[in-house]
Amino acid sequence: MERSKRKHQIAQKTVLYIVLIIIAVIMVIPFLWMLSASVKPDREVFQMNPFVWIPENPRWANYSEIWTKIPMLTFVKNTVFLTIVVTLLQLLTSSFAAYAFAKLQFKGKNGLFLAYIATIAMPWQVYMVPQFLMMRSFHLNDKLLAIICLQAFSAFGVFMMKQFYEGIPNELNEAARIDGMSEYQIYSHIMLPLSKPALSTLTIFTFVNTWNDYLGPLIYLKSVDKKTIQLGLKMFISQYSSDYGLIMAGSVLSLIPVIIVFMCLQKYFVEGVASTGLKG
Repeated sequence: MERSKRKHQIAQKTVLYIVLIIIAVIMVIPFLWMLSASVKPDREVFQMNPFVWIPENPRWANYSEIWTKIPMLTFVKNTVFLTIVVTLLQLLTSSFAAYAFAKLQFKGKNGLFLAYIATIAMPWQVYMVPQFLMMRSFHLNDKLLAIICLQAFSAFGVFMMKQFYEGIPNELNEAARIDGMSEYQIYSHIMLPLSKPALSTLTIFTFVNTWNDYLGPLIYLKSVDKKTIQLGLKMFISQYSSDYGLIMAGSVLSLIPVIIVFMCLQKYFVEGVASTGLKG
């Protein structure tokens, strides 16, 4: 009986692993195709008979030409600046607000938190026009500052950080208050050092969303010298719609920073998701 049960468990795990491998392959194939197309001449990108993953003579010049066809360096600088500033601001504002909601007592705390979190359920397209009118009244059109102001606060970030802070024993805060530490000192010296997994998870989410954001910059940024890399690639597609080798090379370059950030923070990523998602 025990042996039969063990065989059944092994069979279940084998089927599960096979399904996961198939799903992983399906997810990876588009990225492998993009890498392959990025080193091919345009006429070979869609060649299927026979399809060649690695061409005999890779066209590495695609990666250098994309920088000269469009002002790619300007787009990268704008995107890096915007992403870093927004990420740092979200880490600060989300962790700061989450500490207040999780560890402090003040009148109307639960109602304010529910009202703030309820904004997650509202699609951005609903308040997109009022936001645009507000930014225009502030004379922030065609400025990176408009996007920074709009994305510096995150209801999702506050919710995730609050869930993590609620798992930290209140005795630490009480002991720190007895020792004479202010709330700001408790936040900076105790809570932030303990919240590396949650902060790393929020960093990945914010960095990826900001780096890949297309609609926001499309609405507010009109000048070429203010555009981000996503708008730059769209501009390149509009001008050179048939040069798919260069388009894929630009797409690969746009993925590199996201991959680097994830690889650097992956140690804390799973831990952060688990620790913030299991508490209510």
